[in-house]
Amino acid sequence: MHESAEMRTGVVAAALDLFQAQGFDQTSVEQIAKAAGVSRSTFFRQFGGKEDVVFADHEVLLAELRDFLAEGHPDPWEAVCRASQHVFDHFAHDPDLARLRYQVVRQVPALREREIVTVFRYERLFDDYLRRSLPGIDPLDAVGFAALVTAVHNHVLRQLLRSTKRVAPSVLQSALDDVRRRYGVHQDGDQDAADEVVVAVFPRAMPIAEVSRRLQTQLEQ
Repeated sequence: MHESAEMRTGVVAAALDLFQAQGFDQTSVEQIAKAAGVSRSTFFRQFGGKEDVVFADHEVLLAELRDFLAEGHPDPWEAVCRASQHVFDHFAHDPDLARLRYQVVRQVPALREREIVTVFRYERLFDDYLRRSLPGIDPLDAVGFAALVTAVHNHVLRQLLRSTKRVAPSVLQSALDDVRRRYGVHQDGDQDAADEVVVAVFPRAMPIAEVSRRLQTQLEQ
């Protein structure tokens, strides 16, 4: 891990420990900096304030997802699911820290409100990406898929955060596969077309934009 990333993780862990032990409002930036072994100026250079410490990982993840989605992907629906899986994998890598963050957020109304906004930022990122990647997509299909992926991800993540049991990444993967099937955009059942004739059968639930994308892909092969 890069040194700055290690430092950031150390500050986050120290802050969450203090928030849990003595309360969010009762904890000062100076106390966090001292516990983390950094200067006050370093703290403010890395974070804007106490709330930002709690949501620091989300800021990094959102930036990573923007870069990932900007790379371009042959299957935009799958790309959104892979992005969601990346977020889950991040928090599952250090479940103890993720659970501590969850407990702190639940205790502070202001943090719960910011969490709602943060969740919407993921949803909006996925929605915008689908609209860019699938010209002509029905906006309801884009926002609906983005919202369902986000909701399913959060449901599985909460299973990890609310107990000490391990939740395998395959649990989320299976759930996201089901989301794609519900929208008729899973690769299950795709058939190789003949060289000269393209015969395509699509589920009724599949958005028209996805039907067009798949037909174009087949015709270009």
